[in-house]
Amino acid sequence: MNFVDRVVFDTSTLISAVLRPTSVTRQAFTKALYEAQLCASASTLAELEHVLSRDKFDHYLDLATRMEFFDLYRRHTRLFQISEAEENTLAIPCRDARDNKFLALALACSAKVIVTSDDDLLTLNPYQEIPVVTARGYLEN
Repeated sequence: MNFVDRVVFDTSTLISAVLRPTSVTRQAFTKALYEAQLCASASTLAELEHVLSRDKFDHYLDLATRMEFFDLYRRHTRLFQISEAEENTLAIPCRDARDNKFLALALACSAKVIVTSDDDLLTLNPYQEIPVVTARGYLEN
């Protein structure tokens, strides 16, 4: 991969990366951080921040550390403007409508890949010619 390659991570994959620092998902995140351009939209960032704030993660990692990860992600991410209408009018929407924001983002930023652990997204592989892969699949390419 070269630096112009754009990568979209879904929220569950980023949560795994922050909560499990030695995991495959963290390795994939680190690879993308150094070798690609991370891409986000206002709605994907808002979802990540909201989920990271949940009390249920306190027994894994304190809130301050989770928010430090969010700040790191936000600083190293290119923000793309995507309207709610764009998220809701995809030619091939996801069976979980909440995941459409990642598909719309991938199209808007011309992503090279979508990295996810979500079966609702993985079943779409490839999505409009964009590979949809697990963290392990991303590391193997």
